Amino acid sequence: MAYRLVSIILPVHNQADHIGPIIDEYITALSDLQCGLEYLLIVNGCQDNTADICRQLGERHPSVRVIETQAKGWGLAVKLGLREAKGDVICYTNAARTSPKDLANVLGFALAHPHVVIKAVRGPREDLKRRLGSFLYNVECQALFGLSWGDINGTPKVFPAQFAPLLNLRREDDLIDLEFSIVCRRQNYPLLQLPISSTRRHGGKSTTNYGSAIRMVAGAYHMWRKGRKGLP
Repeated sequence: MAYRLVSIILPVHNQADHIGPIIDEYITALSDLQCGLEYLLIVNGCQDNTADICRQLGERHPSVRVIETQAKGWGLAVKLGLREAKGDVICYTNAARTSPKDLANVLGFALAHPHVVIKAVRGPREDLKRRLGSFLYNVECQALFGLSWGDINGTPKVFPAQFAPLLNLRREDDLIDLEFSIVCRRQNYPLLQLPISSTRRHGGKSTTNYGSAIRMVAGAYHMWRKGRKGLP
């Protein structure tokens, strides 16, 4: 199956120190893919000059589209990107951590395996506390929702646009990745996990902390409780 266009959704929050070079590197690294590409930069709640840099990228590169919102949040940005995406295949990923090589490998694998969801699996986290928190969260999600895969929050995630329920995710917070996995399981979509090597941030500061980790653990439990009660 030949894809005409791949949409790459990139939430961007306070990333002025690296977003310009990394987008340039993505464009170079993906230039050999046998398809069209659009890069959706979802600039959300920035307090630096990230928006200005992204607009300049849009002026330099016809393949770059910039969507801006004053609200912030990973899930909100992904939702906006899903709504705006025009591609036959959809990808979303964390631009602060995804290397050009890993993005090229994941997309190349996805293009070679149509009708399959591709999800990256990251290597061990660099910080012991983050590694432990991620382990506990993933074990919780697997136990509550019957998921057979780990690294729920791992990106890039890639899927064909014909998997319409994945285009209509509802969460506007960090739990959108758990919702993604739940939809894949309920829809019985075939899912392949692809290891990636890089977990180092290109720059900027992570918004993940103890508070957000606790909210994710509690949020997963509340999602499970709502599911048991038949709520969406």
